[in-house]
Amino acid sequence: MSIKHPIIAITGSSGAGTTSVIRTFENVFQREKVKAAIIEGDSLHCYDCLEMRKKAAEAEKQGDKNLSHFGPSTNLFAELEALFRTYGETGNGRHRKYLHDADEAAPYKQDPGTFTPWEDLPVSTDLLFYEGLHGAVVTPEVNIAKHPDPLIGVVPVINLE
Repeated sequence: MSIKHPIIAITGSSGAGTTSVIRTFENVFQREKVKAAIIEGDSLHCYDCLEMRKKAAEAEKQGDKNLSHFGPSTNLFAELEALFRTYGETGNGRHRKYLHDADEAAPYKQDPGTFTPWEDLPVSTDLLFYEGLHGAVVTPEVNIAKHPDPLIGVVPVINLE
């Protein structure tokens, strides 16, 4: 946790409501004139869309039907922890974007499902805002959860009535 360079992490799986939480924060940032460096968890996957499909097909041929973007073998946990640590200490860091669709990809002249090159975060940001699956990961090798404050986990609400 850093007072000078705070990190907010929103974690939750697809459908849990992270988008609603993110929109709320974005409205607050805009209203309060907060300049946030925004990091999407998808940008820290190991493989782009085509590579992941190939890896999943190879794994399935080996009998592993569970390869997904949830696990450590398909994510850059060390890089995420390094980004959080560096940002907390200096207000700087490096990031890339995952281009989800044609609209996001067009300005980069890349295909959807690919990553942009790594680049420095914008200068003079007030905080780092992370949204993704892995903002609270702790393994024997990394402790991502110790860096953000606040760390917000979003879970789906299931109404059975």
